[in-house]
Amino acid sequence: MSSAVDKAIEAIELLPEEMREPAADYLLSQARKFRALKDAIDEGMADVEAGRARPWDLQEFLTRARAQAKR
Repeated sequence: MSSAVDKAIEAIELLPEEMREPAADYLLSQARKFRALKDAIDEGMADVEAGRARPWDLQEFLTRARAQAKR
């Protein structure tokens, strides 16, 4: 096992029994969020590299948003 996994197991084992399951659930939830964010960033970078993205114009965005809000 890796050092990080050993540390995580040791940390969870140090907790009182009633805190172990919620702590493990939280760690898993955070890891899934991290993975989703990493995947989204990778997808965005692939779009940039393939030329499917363009610079974001904040002023244009605000103009369109304000126009839609007036409808």
